[in-house]
Amino acid sequence: MTIAVDFDGTIVENKYPQIGELQSGAKDTLQRLHEDGHKIILWTCRTGDLLVEAVNFLLWHSIPFDQVNDNLRENIEQYGGNSRKVYADVYIDDRCLLWSNGIDWERVHYHFFGKPIYPEFP
Repeated sequence: MTIAVDFDGTIVENKYPQIGELQSGAKDTLQRLHEDGHKIILWTCRTGDLLVEAVNFLLWHSIPFDQVNDNLRENIEQYGGNSRKVYADVYIDDRCLLWSNGIDWERVHYHFFGKPIYPEFP
């Protein structure tokens, strides 16, 4: 599955143009999705130096991604071109998956894996 993930307000708290704190559960969920073979596209409005800062943040925190604001090579080959619209099976964005005061990575993780990120210990 190809998953496009927004940066500001989704992976990190929305402090644009600064980079906010890492959202609880984002790193663990994205790492698990990637380990399970899913492709991750960083899907953000950031450009130039602000985009470089976001990419470096992901690299520093070991948050995996396969592409940045672009389609995967296999999709370009399959469809015979590269449209400016990023193709994904799932889009994770604070503007579309909202619970209470924003994105809830615990619920996103539960959606994909059917169990919580951090199971409570007895």
